[in-house]
Amino acid sequence: MASYDNIRLEKGMYQVAGKGFGRVLEELDPSESYKNTPLEGLDAYQRQLKRFDIKVSGFGSDCVEKFFATSDSSALFPEYVARAVKQGISEANVLDKIIATKTMIEGMDYRSITSGPGADRKALKAVAEGAVIPETTVTTQENLIKLHKRGRMLVTSYEAVRFAKLDLFTVTLRQIGAYIASAQLDDAVKVLTDGDGNNNAITAIKTGVAGNVTYQSLVALWEALNPYGLNTLVASPAVIAKLLCIAELKDAIAGLNFQGTGRMVTPLGASIVKAQAAGGSIIGLDKGFALEMVCAGDVNIDYDKLIDRQLERAAITSIAGFAKIFAEASKKLELAA
Repeated sequence: MASYDNIRLEKGMYQVAGKGFGRVLEELDPSESYKNTPLEGLDAYQRQLKRFDIKVSGFGSDCVEKFFATSDSSALFPEYVARAVKQGISEANVLDKIIATKTMIEGMDYRSITSGPGADRKALKAVAEGAVIPETTVTTQENLIKLHKRGRMLVTSYEAVRFAKLDLFTVTLRQIGAYIASAQLDDAVKVLTDGDGNNNAITAIKTGVAGNVTYQSLVALWEALNPYGLNTLVASPAVIAKLLCIAELKDAIAGLNFQGTGRMVTPLGASIVKAQAAGGSIIGLDKGFALEMVCAGDVNIDYDKLIDRQLERAAITSIAGFAKIFAEASKKLELAA
C-alpha cells in the first residue's frame, strides 16, 4: 500500500472508465488504513490536500495558484472544481423531493421499465384455493429516455484568478452547480407534464375554478391520485402565492410558522416544490412511484484543460434525464385563466 505522501498524481487518473478521480485515489490509498490515526475521517483526496498544504475553505484559505505549485498538486484542481460544483448542486437540489430513484449509467442509451396493471388488478384480492393469482407485468419502455447535457463554460485566465482565495472561487463554482440543479428540475417537471416519449403524459384535473386555488380543488387532486398518495406538490412561485392565501391554510399557527421560520404550511401534508416550469398548474404526485432520474456519469470536468492550460476555457457539465415509472402516480390540477 502506497502512503498518501508519495502517490504519483497525474491526469490519467481522470480517464479510468466508470471511476472518478476520487475513487481511483481511494483505491490507491484506502481510508480504512487510517483508522485510529490523526488522519481518520479524511478521504483520499482530503489527505492529498493535507500533503500539499492546500486549504480550500475557512480562515486562511489559500489562493488558486497553490494548486499549481507542482505538477502533482495541479492534478488535484479538477477534483476541487468538481466537488465545489457538486456542493452547489446539493445545496440547491430539490429533486430528491420528487424522484423515487436515481439510476447511474455508462453511455447515452437507456430504456426504463414500467408496470401498468388494470384497475381490477391493483387491489390485492383474496385468492381462492387453486385460483389464478393476479399478475403484475413489468415491461421495458418502447422509447429511449432523452438525456440532456446541462452546464456552464468556465472562461477565465490563470492570471485573472491566481491570487483569488479558494473559498471565494468556490462560491462561483457553487453557483454553477445551482444552475445545473435548477435546469435539471425544469427537465424533471417537463417529463412529469409531457411524459418521457412513451405515451405517458400527465392527466389533467379541472375543477372549474378560473385562475384560483381552492381547498376543494386540492382535495379533488388528492382524490384523483388514489390509490397513490399525495405527498408532493410542484408549482410556480405565482401559484404557490395563491396556495398561501387559501383560507383553510391561513390559521394563526400556520401564519406564525411561516413568518418565524419561512416554512410554509403543507397542504394535505404534501411538501411544496417551487418550479417555474410548472406554469399555471399544480402537479401533485406520489414521490415514491412517479419519477426516475437517469444520470450518465457524475459531474464532468474538462480536466486536461484545467491542468495543462490552467483554466482558460473549461466545460463543467452534467448529463441526466428522467423517466416516468407509474404514469398514474402524478396528476395535474389546471387553473384555467
